[in-house]
Amino acid sequence: MDKKDPFVLRHLADVQPELWWLDSDPMEPAPHSALIGDIGADLCVVGAGYTGLWTALLAKERDPEREVVVVEQYETGAGASGRNGGFCSASLTHGYLNGVRRFPDEIELIQRLGRENLDEIEATIARYNIECDFERTGELQVAVAPWQFKGMAEQAKRRNAMGDSVEVLSQEQVQARVHSPSYVGALFDHDGTALVDPARLVWGLERVCIALGVRIFENSKVEWLEDLHDAVRVHTPYGAVTAARVALGTNVFPSLLKKTRKYVVPVYDYVMVTEPLSNEQLDSIGWSGREGIADSGNQFHYYRLTSDNSILWGGYDTIYNFRGKVRREYEFNSDTYATLAGHFLKTFPQLAGVKFTHAWGGAIDTCTRFSPFWGTSHENKVAYVLGYTGLGVASTRFGAATMLDLLDGLETDRTRLTMVRKRPMPFPPEPFKWIFIRITQSAIKYADEHEGRRNLWLKLIDLFGLGFDS
Repeated sequence: MDKKDPFVLRHLADVQPELWWLDSDPMEPAPHSALIGDIGADLCVVGAGYTGLWTALLAKERDPEREVVVVEQYETGAGASGRNGGFCSASLTHGYLNGVRRFPDEIELIQRLGRENLDEIEATIARYNIECDFERTGELQVAVAPWQFKGMAEQAKRRNAMGDSVEVLSQEQVQARVHSPSYVGALFDHDGTALVDPARLVWGLERVCIALGVRIFENSKVEWLEDLHDAVRVHTPYGAVTAARVALGTNVFPSLLKKTRKYVVPVYDYVMVTEPLSNEQLDSIGWSGREGIADSGNQFHYYRLTSDNSILWGGYDTIYNFRGKVRREYEFNSDTYATLAGHFLKTFPQLAGVKFTHAWGGAIDTCTRFSPFWGTSHENKVAYVLGYTGLGVASTRFGAATMLDLLDGLETDRTRLTMVRKRPMPFPPEPFKWIFIRITQSAIKYADEHEGRRNLWLKLIDLFGLGFDS
């Protein structure tokens, strides 16, 4: 597809490099002060995104007397937690197929824990009256080529035997739900995905944490951890927190534990949002069930309706910058937006003329197994979780609960998982890392263009447990 097609580019004429979720939202909370001086705590949480806030909330629910402090380098939700697409999925392993391939002996337990985790998120939102447009709509995994439809019936059979609720839809059935000429079939997960306003969710978690007595400090980048005999001192530019336990929720930003950095790379993903659709435009695409949608290619799109009936459209292009640099200027990519706009119009040709109003990007903490991993440090006084690979809106709660189990010395279904006890294979050092990722991305694109056939390179990295699918 020609990225310079004038017809496609006209749809981008009014796009602004801004997060749709943050555009004049009156629910955005007031800022917090920076940490000045030295304080003490039972638990210090580093990072005020989903992982950090869930950790603080769950810690207070487990023990209301526990003194909890959250330290954030920017502002609450400034990273991935405030800029994602709002897909809140029960999957803890970036989809069933990835999970069953990597953890076949415990996938049934992982699936159950994932469903329970999503149920607990819904219950928490209701219990604390968090206004985040939570909709448990389910998700359509659509096939846009015949090879993508193969195997969906077998997957549905296996998942339903484990307690999921999934259904195979024919071409006619899926196009009756959402009117796209590109669909040839789908797998409909009835209740395994909810849609949320991600910024309002993180703000709601912040509000609950404060109400439970958690102290939050913003603009306080943690510079290093000092190991004491029975505690850890968390150093910031203007102060420090001395805590018995420390939980790290730093996501894509360089870990305070150098030993973990080789396991994660930042990969940029991009999102656009249209203007609100008119009633006539909505009628032309159907979509009355408001399901979240993702197609089934290795390079896949994800899309959804927002609260005002705009369409959020993202995915497909993922970009790794040499040496894993994370910079603000990487958050807008005109070439990617042109590609995404062209794909949007192919999916919904009846929406030609609809303008995109917002576009942005963000870095995803990607690991080689496409699912989170855990560990401890400083004689088990520090715990971390990393590697959500873009599916962290819900799994961050599970990640937080597991970190607390590790810090509290508890043996649970979570901590017994191989997924929790073993780390993924690390990435090679530069420049081999950059070469490896570029070759892999090229091979993935080739597979999508040739009925999913994995070439020798993809088969080789599959053998080493590095089987990238997107």
